[in-house]
Amino acid sequence: MMAKIVKGSDFKGVVDYILNKNKGTRVVACDGLFMENKDTIAMSFNVQSQMNGKVAKPVGHIALSFSKEDEHRLTDRAMAVIALEYMERMGIRNTQFLIARHFDKEHPHVHIAYNRIDNDGNTISDRNERLRSTRVCKELTMKYGLYMSSGKENVKRNRLKEPDKTKYELYDILKTEVGRCGNWDVLAANLKRQGVEVHFKHKGRTNEVQGIVFTKNGYRFNGSKVDRRFSYSKIDASLQRNRHEERMRLMPKAHEIATPSAPSATTHTELFSGSLGLLNGNTSSYNAADAEANQEMAEMLRRKKKRKRGMSL
Repeated sequence: MMAKIVKGSDFKGVVDYILNKNKGTRVVACDGLFMENKDTIAMSFNVQSQMNGKVAKPVGHIALSFSKEDEHRLTDRAMAVIALEYMERMGIRNTQFLIARHFDKEHPHVHIAYNRIDNDGNTISDRNERLRSTRVCKELTMKYGLYMSSGKENVKRNRLKEPDKTKYELYDILKTEVGRCGNWDVLAANLKRQGVEVHFKHKGRTNEVQGIVFTKNGYRFNGSKVDRRFSYSKIDASLQRNRHEERMRLMPKAHEIATPSAPSATTHTELFSGSLGLLNGNTSSYNAADAEANQEMAEMLRRKKKRKRGMSL
């Protein structure tokens, strides 16, 4: 979920845009407006804005965009609920508003037009609104379980010019390779095969690495400029994590090779599940046999201790 915020001085312009029939418009919520037609809606906004002539731009216009991944979930009602909660969290309350859904693009989106002069003639604050909006969008995305993608994933690559085109090609390559390599040598070799050179930046004349630079198509980019996750320290941490996960995956296989008589992978899984069943209150034939054997062993030890006590007497 993303928001684009615009302010203006012409209510007629924003109303005409939002209610444009060519966009397949559907009004999903409104308040405080005469909804007979575009002219009465714009007039309603204008009359209230005159309560405070000090504000040069009383028009508030916000476009809320969602991922195409969520299209099947986003009914008109759902989008209205999310838009209204967004407004409340942004402090846009006690004022006129119009919320309409458009169908002119691939992704679901709604437009919010609101009066920055509230019903009492007070100005609705726009202080730090973009920072606040970014936080609110993230919170609502998580609250409603909406699809969360990297901003770079939404960029249309075919529209880019150099050096941005190369930068995003590099981003795509690094995203794949850093996620599957276990050390720097393998990573550098895989990148080189795809036309990417790796250069390390050192502290003074020491061997301590301070940063990393990638070169592709004659363009040089610091790792962190491609994306924050591709700084030297973060890539190094990812490679270490990949190595650890690989070792954990190989550990059961190493045990099976070292022990020829070990049960098959399927049997091993069943036994492991059976042992967990003791903790979960589940039963199995393996658990019953194992418990019976343990009971017999305990009984033998008890009898043996008893005989020893008798002999000492």
